[in-house]
Parts: sequence; C-alpha cells; structure tokens
Amino acid sequence: MTEREMAKLNVVNLVVAKTLTVREAASLLNLSERQVYRLKKGVLEQGSQFVIHKNRGRKPVHALSDELKAKIVALKKSEKYKYANFRHFRELLEKYENISISYSALHRILTESSVVSPKKKRKIKVHHRRKRKPQEGLLVQIDASPHPWLIDGNEYSLHGIIDDASGKVLGLHFEKEECLKGYFEVMEQMLVHHGIPVSIYSDRHSIFLSPKSARLSIEEQLQGKRVKPTQFGRAMQELGITTLFAQSPQAKGRIERFWGTLQSRLPIELKIRGITSIEEANAFLPSFIEEFNKTFSVQPENSESAFRKPNDNIDLSTILCVKEERRVSDGSGFSYNGQYYQIASGDKLIPIPFKTRVTVLDNHKTPLRVQYKNVVYDTKLLDEKPVKHQVEKPKAEPTKTKPADNHPWKRVWKISAQKKPRLGPELPNSSRAWV
Repeated sequence: MTEREMAKLNVVNLVVAKTLTVREAASLLNLSERQVYRLKKGVLEQGSQFVIHKNRGRKPVHALSDELKAKIVALKKSEKYKYANFRHFRELLEKYENISISYSALHRILTESSVVSPKKKRKIKVHHRRKRKPQEGLLVQIDASPHPWLIDGNEYSLHGIIDDASGKVLGLHFEKEECLKGYFEVMEQMLVHHGIPVSIYSDRHSIFLSPKSARLSIEEQLQGKRVKPTQFGRAMQELGITTLFAQSPQAKGRIERFWGTLQSRLPIELKIRGITSIEEANAFLPSFIEEFNKTFSVQPENSESAFRKPNDNIDLSTILCVKEERRVSDGSGFSYNGQYYQIASGDKLIPIPFKTRVTVLDNHKTPLRVQYKNVVYDTKLLDEKPVKHQVEKPKAEPTKTKPADNHPWKRVWKISAQKKPRLGPELPNSSRAWV
C-alpha cells in the first residue's frame, strides 16, 4: 500500500469513527462525496485493501466520447456559434445540433480548449471565514512572507507552516528569497517533530504548481499528456500528502493573518536580542515557536492527532531534495552544475554501466549523492574532468615495392647543347630534355 493510499485509508477511518463529516473528507481527498461514501462502505465490508484502486488507467463508461468533445469545440469556433456565450451556446446545441449536455460539462470542455466566453463578467466574491479543521494534522498551510525582519533594513523571506485546526506553528525558516530550500526546511521541521499531515494548502507559486498545468489543451489531455510535478510536488507525492492550491490570498487567510501577527512581533524580539544575521535568527526561531504556540495556539475539537509517524525506512534527506537524472560516463562519472563527480564509497569506485541513467540527490544538508536501482551511493568531487584515455593505433609499415625500370623516378637528365630547355629558366649554351 502506497503512502497516498494509507493517507486515504486514514481519512476514511476518521469518517467511520464519525470524527470527520463526509464533506470534510471529500475536501481533504479531492474526491466527491459519492466517492467518500463508496470508500466508507467498501472499507466496512472488505477491509483496508478496498482503498487500492482496481480500475486504474481505464476510461469511465459514462464519460463523453472524444469525438463528441472535438465536435463541440469545433462548433463553438465556427462562425455560426462564435459569438454565443456559453449558456446560450448550450441551448443552441440542444435546439439545432441535437446535443444535450450540462452547463458544467460544456464549460469545462470549452475552457480546457482555451475558448473564452465573449460575455465573460467578473463576479463579486464574498469571502467567508472558513471553519477550522476539527483535528490536528488534517490540513496544514504553508507560505512565505518577504519583510524587513532584521534591523539591517534588508528584506528577507520567512518560510512558515502552520496547522489549520490549532493555529500551531510547525516550522519557520529564514532565507534571502522565497525558495525551495526554505520550504524543504520547514517541512523537515514538521515531519521530525509532528509527523506527516493528511493534506497541505498553498498558493499557486511555481514552487508548488507548474505553470504548464494551466496551459494544457483538451487535445493534449485526451492524448494522455500530463505535466511533470515540481520538486516540491514530487516530494509530497512520495510522502502521500494531498496538495491543495488556493485560488486567492483570502482562501488561505489563516496563514495570511499569521504573517500580520508575526510582522508586528518577531522584528522586535530579534532587535531586543541584538540578532543581525539570518543565521542567528534561524537559531533563535525554535525557542520563539515554542513561546508563540503557548500564547496563540488553540485547542482543536478533537484532541487526537491525525499526523502520521514516518516509517522507519524513510530517509527524509532522499525525499526533501532536488532529484535530477544524469547519464553516467567513463569511470562511473557524471557532470552536475558545471562540476564533475564520480560515484564512489570512500576510495572505492562503484562500477556503474556506461550511459546508464542515475538519479542525483541534491540536498542542502548532505553531500551530493546518487540513487541507482533504489540504492543510494556517495559521490566524490573531482578537480577537473578526467581526460579520456586515447588508445594509440599502431602505425602501418611502409610498403617496400621496387619501382620498375621504366618508372619516371628512374629517368635521368641529359644536357643537349643543340636544344633549348623546355622547362624552367633558360641555361646558357645548354638545354634539358628527357632521355
């Protein structure tokens, strides 16, 4: 059972125990309520193995055919229906084309094909305060805040992660700019001290969500094309954490208000202690988190934690890192970031077949490592790329062929006084000729 399936089973068990409602479970798992009811019934009847999906890779029977989707898009782009808004276009399809389709399905098909309604209006949004989750670990919010935190006046980014149910700070870390390193650092703090949450809530920054995901057309999706997850998204998949993305800052208002509280308090605390560098500030943050949680955290509805303890065989340094593939060259070597490394354990060179693809593990806390066939190896940095040994080919022996007697090389010159030379400059009283 994968980490994601274990997380799904954990949520379903909470629904069975009536700790969570079906709607809350559907939001956490990115599923419909009907699917949550189905999972609940299956777990009660068949046990935990029911969460393992038995229909992967198969298209639903009730799904619209690819030909019908392509026909709808073609009709909308035609001159006949080009200027009709989506709702009117749905009525025209049913009236003149004998195509009956719901508005939501039509809207999804057209927007995925980059078709924009000519009568698109911006609606006024009213943001309501969202109720806290009933249990710690069901949802955590992650974000970063650029601010002049230190007295030097420079702006630094403080990366943070908080629990939605209790408002407890789970991790804080300073970096010069918002970056993947800072987010991996706060994730590690949470995983070590609290555990693995069910889901994580973030904005749509390119660190969390690839910008290419919004540019996939319906044709590309029908062809099975998928956007490769970011390094952060890949790490969350390996840990079995559901990633949720906010459409606006108001949607993740809890952590936005948290930054307002911190911006009025933390700079003063740093100034009182005379902290002037981010290294000193990062060393101070653990004690600050402890005091902050005592003052501002609240008691959740359910005192039982939903955080899962990581398995003993999980190495966080091989998950919370940048993973890139490289091809091995001569001598188990590879190039990475303009430098050359060899796969070795101490002084012993690890033999890796030539041109084999390996996964480079770039973690900011550990030396560069390599993963090959689920085994992690150390690397050794070389001063320069080794010169490929050139094998000298033996020189061919010269041929010892004796020229014939009439060969031009054996002809001799005869000087004649009666004839003038035909080639070369004139010689006084003589000439040259072939014999």
